[in-house]
Amino acid sequence: MLELTGITKNYGTTRVLDGVGFQVGSGRLTGFVGGNGAGKTTTMRIILGVLARDGGEVTVDGTPVTAADRRLFGYMPEERGLYPKMRVLEHIVYLARLHGFDKSDATTRAEALLVELGLGERLRDNVETLSLGNQQRAQIAAALVHDPQVLILDEPFSGLDPLAVDVVAGVLQTRAAHGAAVLFSSHQLDVVERLCDDLVIIAGGTIRAAGTREALRAEHAQHRYELVSAGDLGWLRDEPGIEVLSFDGGYALFDVDSDDTAQRVLQRAVAAGGVASFTPQQPSLAQIFKEVIQ
Repeated sequence: MLELTGITKNYGTTRVLDGVGFQVGSGRLTGFVGGNGAGKTTTMRIILGVLARDGGEVTVDGTPVTAADRRLFGYMPEERGLYPKMRVLEHIVYLARLHGFDKSDATTRAEALLVELGLGERLRDNVETLSLGNQQRAQIAAALVHDPQVLILDEPFSGLDPLAVDVVAGVLQTRAAHGAAVLFSSHQLDVVERLCDDLVIIAGGTIRAAGTREALRAEHAQHRYELVSAGDLGWLRDEPGIEVLSFDGGYALFDVDSDDTAQRVLQRAVAAGGVASFTPQQPSLAQIFKEVIQ
C-alpha cells in the first residue's frame, strides 16, 4: 500500500500542498480528481521523487519510499515523452531493457502489452505517425512494461475515444487485479466514477474528501428519492418539507428535509395505492466534487 502523510510543498511564500494525506491500496484503483492547479500533478511528482517535499512522508507498506523503490514504480506524465522517430515496439523494448530485462524478454513483454492496448498493427510504425490517442496508449505501455506494483498515471484517458477508454480501463483493472496499487488523475469524472474503487478529491492543495466510492456516496448522500406510483403524484408539490426536482404523472424525483418527511411521503403514497418503487438516490461523483470544493 502506498501512503502519503502530511505532505506539504511551498513555492516561495505560496503553499501549494498543505497536509496532503491519503492511501492507495494494493490491488485497488484510486481516482485522484481536482480542478486545474489543485495540486494533483505536484502530489504525483512528490510521490515519484521528481519534486522534493517540504514536509510529510511517502511510504510503501509502512516503510519510507527509497530511490530503489521508485525505480520499480510506473509513471505516465500528462506530457507525452516518447521519442517521435523511434518505432513503437522498439521504443517500449528499449524502456523495458532500461529496467533490466534482456532483449528477448523485453520484446515479449513489449509486444504483448502493445497488443493488449490495441496497438498490435502499429508495432513497426514510428511514434510520430500515431494519432494522439494511440500515442497515449503507447505512453501507457511505457509505464507498464516493467510490471510495476505502484502505478502513477497523470490523465491517462486524455485524448482517447470511448472505445480506447474501455481498452485502457480494462488494462488498468487487470493490473490492479494482479495486486498493483494504481493512482490516476482525470478530469473525466464519469470514467473515474465507473472505474475506481477509491476516490481522492483535492482542491487548493488540501484533500477535501477521500475514501471508497460507496462510502463517499453514502457520506454525501442528500435526502433525495425517486417515487414511482400507479397514481398521480401531483400532491407532492403541496407537501411540506419537499422540493420536487422532476415530475411526470406517476413519477417524481424530489428532495426531503428529513427522514421523517420521507416516511410521511411513503405512507401517503402507499395509502393512495399502487407504489411501484420508492428509492433513495445516491449522488454522482460530479455532485460530490461540486459539494466538497465549494
